Formats: sequence, C-alpha cells, structure tokens
Amino acid sequence: MSIHNGKSVEPKWYAVYTNPRAEKMVRNRLIEAGIEVFLPLQKTYRQWSDRKKLIEKPLLPSYIFVKVTPSLFQKVYQAQGVVRFVSFEGQPASIPQNQIDNLRLLINSDAEIEVTSEHFEKGDNVEVVKGSLAGLTGELIKTGKHNRVIVRIDRLDQNLVINIPLTFLRKL
Repeated sequence: MSIHNGKSVEPKWYAVYTNPRAEKMVRNRLIEAGIEVFLPLQKTYRQWSDRKKLIEKPLLPSYIFVKVTPSLFQKVYQAQGVVRFVSFEGQPASIPQNQIDNLRLLINSDAEIEVTSEHFEKGDNVEVVKGSLAGLTGELIKTGKHNRVIVRIDRLDQNLVINIPLTFLRKL
C-alpha cells in the first residue's frame, strides 16, 4: 500500500508487454527490483533430433504481470526488456485479481490449454467444481463433442480454451 494524494492506494495487477523471448529475464530483473511479478508458464515437451526435454514456456508470449501502485510504474519501465504497460485509453489497464487467480489455477493444473484471440459468442458462465481446475470461472463454449471453457484475459484480448467434462462444471 502507498499513499497517493492523501489516500492509500492498493497495488493492482497490470500486464506488461516485453521484448520477444525476454519474459523470464524481465521477471528476474523485476523481482530483483522488489516488484511482485507473475509469469504464467506452461510445461511442454520440446523435441530435438537427439532428445526430448520438458521445458517451461510463457503461456502468453511477451506478457508478464506486475502487482504495483502507480508510484512504481517508472521502476517497472526501467527494467531492461520491458516495452510498455498494456493500456486502455492511454492509462495502464489493471487486470482483475480473479483473472490472475484463474491463470494461476490453469498453470498449476494438468489441463491442455489453447490460446486464441478469436472472439466467441457469449455462453453460460460456469465454475469448475471438480478436478485440478476447481474454482476456475469462465464461459462455456460447446464445440462438437468437446465442452470447452473459455477463460478471458480482458485487456490482452486473449482467450484460453480448456476442454473440461460437463460433470465438472456448474452454472453460475
């Protein structure tokens, strides 16, 4: 918490756009600067000609999240590899805590995740009540035999698509 114009200001989450493939370096620099950072990483197998290795790659390439007050924006900008804050109407756009919580649930689960920026028609809002994604909220999209839940990160115009059995869901 910091004081701004006589009012206490709670830190909020913001998305920061980084140079390509610089997400982990930027995360480390911001942590060294004392800034709370969240970089959602997805475990995936990478195939080389001689071996297969489990690597962690950013779920949302070129994006990391920082939890700061406006007084720390300058400190974030000073980290090498930071390009800009994701903005809305010229101001850094805060990301709701529940969307950060959803991302944390996703990356700590064994769900297969697709990232898409496609726009979907609104469906039922659902919450996952069973399995490793319990607590996740999103929008149900039915496509063929698969029931998919869309988790939207508003200011990034990104959707994360997860296949989830209907029996794991409840309508909100």
